Amino acid sequence: MYNEAIKEGGCAVVTGAASGVGRVAARRFAEAGLDVILADLPGPQLEEAKEEVLASATGDRKVLAVPTDVTQDADISALAEIAFDAGPVAALMNNAGIGLPTSAWTEFENWRRLFDVNFLGVLRGVHAFVPRMIKANRPAVVVNTGSKQGITTPPGNPAYNVSKAGLKAFTEALAHELRNTEGARITAHLLIPGFVHTGMTGAADKPPAAWTAEQTVEFFISSMNQGDFYILCPDNDVSREIDEKRIVWAAGDIIENRPALSRWHPDYAEAFATHMRPS
Repeated sequence: MYNEAIKEGGCAVVTGAASGVGRVAARRFAEAGLDVILADLPGPQLEEAKEEVLASATGDRKVLAVPTDVTQDADISALAEIAFDAGPVAALMNNAGIGLPTSAWTEFENWRRLFDVNFLGVLRGVHAFVPRMIKANRPAVVVNTGSKQGITTPPGNPAYNVSKAGLKAFTEALAHELRNTEGARITAHLLIPGFVHTGMTGAADKPPAAWTAEQTVEFFISSMNQGDFYILCPDNDVSREIDEKRIVWAAGDIIENRPALSRWHPDYAEAFATHMRPS
C-alpha cells in the first residue's frame, strides 16, 4: 500500500519534522517524489529542515514548512487545510512527541503536557486528516510514532509510558477501523523506535548503543513497504529477540499474576535472567 501511495503522488505531512526521525522521514518522502509539508514549532530549526528537504526533493516537488503546535486544534485544522489545498495526502506521519519527568503522584502539569502532545496531538491529526483521506479514495498511509516504553512500561517516567501505551491502543483501533471501512484505502502503522540518537536523548555525541535517525527511517520504510503494522526497530544493543523476550515477560505478569513490573522486582531477578538467556 505504501508503494501504491507513493506511485500515485501527492503530499506527505510530517509533524515533529524539524529534527530527528521526523526530519529524515520528510527528506525520504521528498526523495520518493512526494510534496512534503514539515510541521513543527516555529523557529530556525524548522526553516533549516525545510531547506534540507527541499534540496533532496525530486523534480519540481513542493516543500513547505508550516509552524504548528500539535496541542492547538486551530493549528492542526490550518495544517490540514494547507495540505489538502496542496493536493491529495498520501502519507500522514504523526511524529511529534516530547519527554518530561514525572512520577505517579507528582508533576501533574508535566502529565498534562505529555498527554496533550504525545497522545492528543496524534488524535487531533487523525481527526483532521483521515476523514478527508478516506473520501479521496486513493492509497495512503498513516504512521504514528510510539515507543517501546508504551509496551513494556519500565519504571522511571509513567506519564510518557501511559501516553505511548494509549497511542499503541489507539493506533491498533485505527488500523482495525480503516480496514473495515468501505472505501478506505489507507493503512495505519505504529512506528516503535529503539534507542535513537535525537534531540530527546540529550547527548551531543551519538552513544554507541544508539541508531541514527537515518537507520531508524530506513528500517521504518522497509517494514512499512512489506506491510508491517508493528514496526519494532532494533538498535545497536537490543536485537529483535531481546525485544520479543521483554514483551513476552511483560505480558506474563498478567497471565502468571506476578507483581506489577516484575522485571524490576528483586524477587524475580533470577527468573527474568533465565528468561532472557539466548535461545
